[in-house]
Amino acid sequence: MDWLRQIKPEIGNYIAGFTDGEGSFNISVKKRIDYRDQWKLTASFNISQKDRVILAFIKKELGCGTLRERKDGVVYYEVTNITSLKEKIIPFFRRFGFLSARKKTNFSIFSAIVEKMGNGEHLTEKGFLKVLELRETLNEGKGRKRKYNLSDFISKEESSETIRKTVSNQQLESTI
Repeated sequence: MDWLRQIKPEIGNYIAGFTDGEGSFNISVKKRIDYRDQWKLTASFNISQKDRVILAFIKKELGCGTLRERKDGVVYYEVTNITSLKEKIIPFFRRFGFLSARKKTNFSIFSAIVEKMGNGEHLTEKGFLKVLELRETLNEGKGRKRKYNLSDFISKEESSETIRKTVSNQQLESTI
């Protein structure tokens, strides 16, 4: 992590402060019929801003991610690559922390999720549900919108389990 030691404290603190106010850590869930389990989890760190120069500077300093411009002129800096998140973004913000309690909490939850995803834990049913459980606590508060929540998956699981138990009990009773 030689690159991290080369970042001057005033630059690192500026980026951390900017992110504290404008940045976001997210985990998205998308339905994908081309996936084995039909669900794709994506971890992302992003900052949106109208000033492309600042975001290009941050991208250069962090050494990863992409810049895109939306139709409304807002520039979007995003990092979704798990390796980049694990090796660049998380170490950077561990070194140059946040002042706000909310951002510290969200970063801690996000880091735990990225660790699980980096280890492939999200590819098992149990790991997938654990990631969703952690995700429920990420970015709590006003303005949070989610198409899929943990309850969308748990209720299906519990329904399936109830059906399996009912069928098993009926089969057991019919054999007695």
